[in-house]
Order: sequence, then C-alpha cells, then structure tokens
Amino acid sequence: MKIGLIGLGRMGAFMAERLLLNGHEVCANNRSHDKIKLIEEKGAEGAYSLEELTGKLPSPRVIWMMVPSGETVQKTIDSLIPLISEGDIIIDGGNSYYKDSVRRYRQLKELGINYLDAGTSGGIWGLKNGYCVMVGGDKNVYNYCEPLFKSLAPADGYKYTGESGSGHYVKMIHNGIEYGMMQAFAEGFELMHASDYKIDLQGVANLWSKGSVVRSWLLELLDNALKEDNNLSAIKDYVEDSGEGRWTVMDGIEKSIPLPVITESLFARFRSRQEESFGAKILAALRNEFGGHAITKK
Repeated sequence: MKIGLIGLGRMGAFMAERLLLNGHEVCANNRSHDKIKLIEEKGAEGAYSLEELTGKLPSPRVIWMMVPSGETVQKTIDSLIPLISEGDIIIDGGNSYYKDSVRRYRQLKELGINYLDAGTSGGIWGLKNGYCVMVGGDKNVYNYCEPLFKSLAPADGYKYTGESGSGHYVKMIHNGIEYGMMQAFAEGFELMHASDYKIDLQGVANLWSKGSVVRSWLLELLDNALKEDNNLSAIKDYVEDSGEGRWTVMDGIEKSIPLPVITESLFARFRSRQEESFGAKILAALRNEFGGHAITKK
C-alpha cells in the first residue's frame, strides 16, 4: 500500500521506516526539509509540499498525520481539503483530544472524506518493538487501512475500538494510566533513595523486571536510565505533560468517576514546575499564626 505521511518527528520518522521495512511505499512530508532528506535515504519518496504529497498518491489517497495535537492538526486538515477528493482517507495518529476528532470526522464526512483517529503508543522504541494502535472511525475504512496497522504493530498490537473518537479516547485513558504508573515508580524509588541503606537503585529496577508483580516496560526503561546515572544528577526535576492526563481527569469529572491516582500524578507534574510554591508559603504562615511554629526565611 502507498501512504502519505505528514510529520517526521520522534515517532513519525520511525513509523515511516517500519512501514518501508514491511513493504509499503511511503511518500513523506515534513515542515523542515532536512528530515525529508533523511527519510529519503531510507527509501521513502520525499514530498516538499502538501500539493506534491497529494499529487503523488493513488486514489483513494491514504494520508497519515503525525503532527502536534490541536491547532496544527486542524491547519493541516484545512490545507489538505482543497487538495484531496471524495473517498480519500485522513488518519490522525497523534494525541488529539477525542472530542476534536469527532468534530473533524463530521466536518470531513460532509465533504465525502474519510477520517480515522488512531491512538498510537510506542514512543521512540516503536521501530524495533512495534506500535500499539487503537483506531476509531468507520469500520469499512479501518478494514481498508488494516494492512498499515498490521505492519506498524507487533502481533495482536492493533485494534478497532469503535466509532469516531474512540481510538483517541482509549489512547487518552492509556496515557492517564501511564501517568499514575510513572508516579508510583517515582515515589517508591525516591523513598529508597532517601533510606539509610545504600541501595543500588538500578539493580533494584533490574531485579524487579525479572518476574516481580510490578515488572513492566516502564521499569525496564527506568533500569536503562539508571544505568547511565544512578542518581539522575544530570536531570532537572521538571516534568511536562502533553495533555492526555489533563483530558483524562476532565473526563472523570464530567462522568463523576473518581480518579485519585491519575489526578494526583498530574498535579505532581504541575508542582515539579514551580520554582516556589505560594501554597506552601500559605501553609507555613498558617502554622506560624495558629501554633507559633517557626518559619524558614529566605
């Protein structure tokens, strides 16, 4: 199958390479042209504009976007609409908010253009290990594109999740759970780091990867990180979030479903970005006011 791929970032380039290795033809476009040249060296066909990309694809065109969620996705779709035809297929493989995906599906449906939302997990390891792909949209369109999902994923690593938006919804929950798992590892290893024992943290991460109840790919990645620096001394304690954790918490609020672990893991990331916590100053001031407890001055 020939596919147009827009976005050659951390995941997009490796996805293009995996598709090429599995016998697909890839026509690739990226905002910065240096990355197009790199993927051309792997066997892809470069397209230096969307006009060139759409002109090189057979009908029905299949175009997979791996671009940042939000405005960039919408701008890319709006730019593609005049260049493609009824029956063509756009796949959003990024981390879009599922409600935006439903809206885009309806927008394109009115024009006779097909739209799939494909939640994609695997990060920078996807080329080697494969990507877990969760796909929402019309089943017949999914069936047509299934060879792509099968090539990208490991065995049994892709699934049709249901109607439009469901792929990105399932991926949103996946990332919310990921937040909670990461936070639990962070807290446990911080406690060991602060203990009176001289614990080999990397050794423990490696040990727990061998048959323990908490063994996981995240633990294997932590093992890798600690091999490089057992104290992580080169890393600043600043943690970003890319949106899915927030959307998961918002969905829990809308549905009145308690999500204490995921919510707290999101808030822990917010706290990591504060150079000073005004809330902590409030707590210190109140303890001083009601109990005369000492305040640490700057």
